[in-house]
Amino acid sequence: MAYLNENYLKLEAGYLFPEVARRVREFCEANPEASKRLIRCGIGDVTEPLPSAAIDAMKQAIDEMGKRETFRGYGPEQGYEFLRSTIAQHDYRDRNIEIADDEIFVSDGSKCDCGYILDILGDQNKVAVPDPVYPVYVDTNVMAGHSGPVKSDGSYEGLLYLPCIVDNVFVPEPPREHVDLVYLCFPNNPTGAVASREQLSRWVDYAQEHEALLLYDAAYEAYVSQPNIPRSIFEIPGARDCAVELRSFSKNGGFTGVRCGFTVMPKSLLARTESGKRMPLHPLWHRRWSTKANSVSYPVQRGAAALYTPEGRQQIRVLIDHYMGNAKILREAVAEAGMTVFGGVNAPYIWVKTPDGLTSWQMFDRMLRDLNVVITPGAGFGTQGEGYFRVSAFNSRENAQEVARRLEKMR
Repeated sequence: MAYLNENYLKLEAGYLFPEVARRVREFCEANPEASKRLIRCGIGDVTEPLPSAAIDAMKQAIDEMGKRETFRGYGPEQGYEFLRSTIAQHDYRDRNIEIADDEIFVSDGSKCDCGYILDILGDQNKVAVPDPVYPVYVDTNVMAGHSGPVKSDGSYEGLLYLPCIVDNVFVPEPPREHVDLVYLCFPNNPTGAVASREQLSRWVDYAQEHEALLLYDAAYEAYVSQPNIPRSIFEIPGARDCAVELRSFSKNGGFTGVRCGFTVMPKSLLARTESGKRMPLHPLWHRRWSTKANSVSYPVQRGAAALYTPEGRQQIRVLIDHYMGNAKILREAVAEAGMTVFGGVNAPYIWVKTPDGLTSWQMFDRMLRDLNVVITPGAGFGTQGEGYFRVSAFNSRENAQEVARRLEKMR
């Protein structure tokens, strides 16, 4: 009989969003009439159609696949040059950030890369994660054997949790102790917080002093509206020597169901062996991709490249304005209902303090039962998320306005 990976047995429960889906399903089965009024503001999934520029490009690519002279089989594991060069130019070099084409690795999404990156990192790394945090950061490290067992509060032994609270405006400070690997996410999921240039500079300074690696998730960078807020960790001097950046087309181009993202792996980035030898991560990351994957399909990469055309960029702007318009409506409605609200300015998420001393799951049940609105309980993002809940602005304008009307009942 084969042996299983017992690290999976340490996972406290099901992944947060399937658990939310289970509870919603049970409510709908028990309340069929209320289920017809249900509005989902929980999971951060986009709702609006794909930009037409991407659709047209993918259709053309499909037509190419139907002709022998333009048919394409296996593509480059790292991604097609036409997409990598476009990303490097528009997202980085046009912004005075020196990133080479071959430092871009195209993937099927930043969520996947969050887990894949652990393939090339050692088990002995001390890992730090924000709290609250996107659950994938924690769970993938547990699955890889980088933690001890779960504790009574839902956290895991062996991981260092960095509190993100009101006092630090939900932006964690570098710890006093040494860690080897740090996860950062800005604009943040779930709190909607952003980090200033000064705050990110402190993290880069820490990484350089401790020879640590920063895994910087910038999946929501397109939602930054304030000009003084960095949209890439590589805007900070020295970050090329200590950071990997993860990005996605899911939330700016609506590719949640299409699947495409990328990782920026600088060739100057080093890690050490057990014997102390320093080696670059770039060739190991390339080897990982060439061995375990064949990158993303040609039509999808053509669609992603089309998002950088003038038409595509304008259509992305319309999408972002739509979702941030929803965020404004929801943020104002929550505040008018008498609750303390954060986020929703540089990110499509509203982070709300639960009223009346309710736990986050109690608030989830109350919103579901009384308003027929699905939110995400903050406890699912970590111990510091208890007492909060997240509202997603990914929805139709009609639904956002209806949720705002329903929130009036909670004044």
